[in-house]
Amino acid sequence: MTSKERAKYRAAANSLSPVFQIGKYGVTDAVIAQTEEVLEAKELIKVKVLLESCPEKPREVADKLKARTGAEVIGIIGGVIILYRYSETLNKKKAKKEANKARVKKATKGRC
Repeated sequence: MTSKERAKYRAAANSLSPVFQIGKYGVTDAVIAQTEEVLEAKELIKVKVLLESCPEKPREVADKLKARTGAEVIGIIGGVIILYRYSETLNKKKAKKEANKARVKKATKGRC
C-alpha cells in the first residue's frame, strides 16, 4: 500500500467511530471473528484498545489483528487502531448498484 493510499484511508477514517473495544482479555478468538465480520461488511474500521485494562500495547494488538485477519494497519493513534481490508462482497454490491444506475440513466435518456 502506498503512502498516498494510506493517507486517503486515514482521512476517510476521521469521521468513523470505533466499532468495538479490546479490553482486559486482549485479542481473543471472538475479537478476531468480530473483526473479520466487520471488515467484510465495511472495509475500513476503527478499533479502540482500552489502555488501562488491555495487557498488550496498541502496536502489539494491531500486529496480531493484521496477522490473523490479513488487514492493513493504516494507523495507530493513541489507543485507536485503523484497519483496512479489501472486501470482495462489498465491492460486488457497489458495482451492481453502479450498473443499475447506468442502466436506468440509459433507459431514461431518450425521454423528456
